[in-house]
Amino acid sequence: MPDPAIIPLLPKHVHALESARGAVVPSPGEHDSFLSSNGNVAPELFKCIIPLKVGGKLVGVLALGRREGDARYDAGETDAVELLCHYVSLAVHNFALSQTLAQRISENLRVMASLHGFYDNALEAFATAIDVKHVNIHGHSLRVARYAAAIGEAMNFESSEIAALRSAGYLHDIGKVAVDKRLFGKPSSLDPEEFQEMADHTVVGHKIVSGVQFPWPKIPEIVRWHHERADGSGYPDGLVIDDVPMPVRIVGLADTFDAMTSERPYREPISLGATLSEIVRLTPQKFDPNAVQGLLLQVRRDTVGSNRVPFLEGRTAESIGTADIDQLAASLQHKLNHGRLYLT
Repeated sequence: MPDPAIIPLLPKHVHALESARGAVVPSPGEHDSFLSSNGNVAPELFKCIIPLKVGGKLVGVLALGRREGDARYDAGETDAVELLCHYVSLAVHNFALSQTLAQRISENLRVMASLHGFYDNALEAFATAIDVKHVNIHGHSLRVARYAAAIGEAMNFESSEIAALRSAGYLHDIGKVAVDKRLFGKPSSLDPEEFQEMADHTVVGHKIVSGVQFPWPKIPEIVRWHHERADGSGYPDGLVIDDVPMPVRIVGLADTFDAMTSERPYREPISLGATLSEIVRLTPQKFDPNAVQGLLLQVRRDTVGSNRVPFLEGRTAESIGTADIDQLAASLQHKLNHGRLYLT
C-alpha cells in the first residue's frame, strides 16, 4: 500500500456507504458503487467493506483485503467485525470532534452513553450465543446476569458495580463454547473425564476474557472463580471465601440459583421453595450469607409485588409465600449468630 494511501469518495459513494446495512462483500464490478477508483489504491483490492457510522452519519470505512485462498468472508466473520466496528466508529468520531469545549463535553457524554448501551447489547448477544449449545440452558446466562445485578442492588451496590455484575453474568460461562456439545445433553451423571472437561470451561473462559480490556476489572476473576465455594470445595483453584471477591460470590450464587430452578437433561427443575431452602442450608459453608440475604430479599419483593421489574421475570413465586421467605431469612440469621454471646 502506498503511504499515504488515498481513496477520494464522491457523494454517490458516501450515500451508498451510509445506506449500507452492515458489512458489504462486493461481487466483481460492485466496488465502484462504494469506493472511487480516482485514488492511488485500486478498490478491487478490498474484499469486505464495513461503513463506520455514528447516528447514521458516515465517519469512516473499514476495508479488508483478500483472505488466504481468495475465500469469501462469511456471515459469521462479518458479524464479528461489525461488533468491533462499533468501537472503531465511536473512536474515530470522538477523535474528529472539533467543537468548543462545552460542545465537546456534551458530545463525549452522549458517546459514552451509547458505548455503555452497546456494551450491554453486545454482551447480551454473546450470552445468547454461549447458551445456544443445548436447549436446556437457553437463557441461562441472561438470567444469571439479571439475578446477579438484582442481588447487588439488594446489597446497595453502586450503579457501576451493578453494571459490572450484569456484564460478568453475561460472560461467566463463555468458556463453554469449547465444551463438547454432547455433554450438555447427557441424561446421566458425567464420568470423571467428562466432568473435568466441563469444569475446564472456567479456565478456558478466563483465558478468553483476560485479553479484553473491559470497563470492569473483576470480569476475568468472576469467569474463572464462579464455581469456587466458601469451604474450598469448588473449582478450579479450591479457594475459600476470604480469597474470593464479593462479585464472584454473587455471580456464583446467581449461577447456582438458576441451575437449580431450571430443567436439566437428568432432572426436572427444582421448586423455588426447595431451591431457597437448600441454598440456606448450605450457607455459610458454600455461599456468602450477605449475598443469600440479597437473593431472599429480591424473591420476597416479588411475592408482595414491590419489584418494579420482577426478579424472576417469567417465572412464578407462587410456590413460596412471604412468611416462608421470612422464615428462611430468620433461619439463616440464627445459623450465623448461633453460639455467639452478646453483652448489653
